[in-house]
Amino acid sequence: MKGFPSPVDLLNAIARIGAPHPRRAIRYGLRPRHVLDIYPAATDGPSPVIVFFYGGGWEEGERGDYFFVGSALAARGFTAVIPDYRVFPEVRFPAFIEDVAEALRWTVDHIAEFGGDPRRVIVMGHSAGAHIAAMLAFDRKWLARVNLDASRDLNAMIGLAGPYDFLPLHSQTLKEIFGPEKYLAATQPINFVGLDAPPSFLATGRNDRSVDPGNTSRLAERIRLLGGDAETKLYDHVNHRTLIGAFARPLRFLAPVLDDVVGFALKHSRPGALSDWTAARGRTA
Repeated sequence: MKGFPSPVDLLNAIARIGAPHPRRAIRYGLRPRHVLDIYPAATDGPSPVIVFFYGGGWEEGERGDYFFVGSALAARGFTAVIPDYRVFPEVRFPAFIEDVAEALRWTVDHIAEFGGDPRRVIVMGHSAGAHIAAMLAFDRKWLARVNLDASRDLNAMIGLAGPYDFLPLHSQTLKEIFGPEKYLAATQPINFVGLDAPPSFLATGRNDRSVDPGNTSRLAERIRLLGGDAETKLYDHVNHRTLIGAFARPLRFLAPVLDDVVGFALKHSRPGALSDWTAARGRTA
């Protein structure tokens, strides 16, 4: 006897009603999990692009589980890209960051073929995916390895319930994922915020018991301390899972997460926004 569908299955089933099919399983690298799905924007002309990295504790996750995210962003005028990446125990830090850097390189090179504008790219992540997005945005070496530069190739970063400053580690699994104690500082996005940090939207739920909301406030404070742009939202009625679940139509009443993400992304992905931001940072550096 088949079991009942999971909550994610139900959200995706509802999201598929009337939604166009994404372009599935496009290969961006050589490994089995080096594939991505593309949700073309529901608008004409080159559209801004959001590359979304899902969470799963760096141990699990599948791009297909986030149809409700990709389709919601596409309906609001963004070309959405959702890549898979390798996870523990197959790999440890920093392999999953290297994977998504490669996915971003592919996106910049090819997204115009799917109606996206490679000059207007934003990275977004939830939970472990927000950690990955922040590492790409703030620790410049990961994008440099694929000949990209956050100040040139990223318009902004969006982090949802992200772990950005989560030492000391108490979980044995996390100790295995992130390595010896003496190297742990290099795994924390907060340690790489610089004068050239891209504009960031950081959101979390007050009821989050999986990732301390203090991660969001501490990262925002560090960005602002260095003169950067960090918008924050702390939602009253969502937890770790329902924060991202609020992208789906049945759960949008919980919090305006989708509206807030879209508003921020539109502001920072308008034509010329990246040039304006770069010039402004040059004047204040």
